[in-house]
Amino acid sequence: MGLWSGYRTSFKNFSSTFKKVTIMGENRIERISTLIKKEVAEMLLREVKDPRIGMVTITGVTVSKDLRIAHVYYSALGNEKQIQDSAIGLKQATKFIQREIGRRIRMRYTPAIDFQFDHSLEYGSHIDKILKDLSFPKEEEIPEKDAQDKSGQ
Repeated sequence: MGLWSGYRTSFKNFSSTFKKVTIMGENRIERISTLIKKEVAEMLLREVKDPRIGMVTITGVTVSKDLRIAHVYYSALGNEKQIQDSAIGLKQATKFIQREIGRRIRMRYTPAIDFQFDHSLEYGSHIDKILKDLSFPKEEEIPEKDAQDKSGQ
């Protein structure tokens, strides 16, 4: 046991403690994102009475590391005009929602709410349509020669 053996042990403890602190900070951001998502969805369902906001679903929330900005992702059902009306209604309701988030979630700073349309559902349905349009040959449609070659090999 030399002079440096104790140093290595204390350094190992320090590095594992540092990793736990980093992970715990990420967990806090995730918890706050989940809380904001829940509260915004509840407000849109029960408290925001703007008729322009149609069938809107909150799909996710990302919060900046300093907890100052919350990007709220939403999807809306309907045609283009209804989706645009929903975006306008959400923009008008942003200050109300931000104030209510500040009252419901005790934090030093209330994050600024930024609504972003989530294109992932449209993209997913587009990919689904492409996959359905592809025609895969069924086993009955495979010519006999190919079927015999596959069974013989």
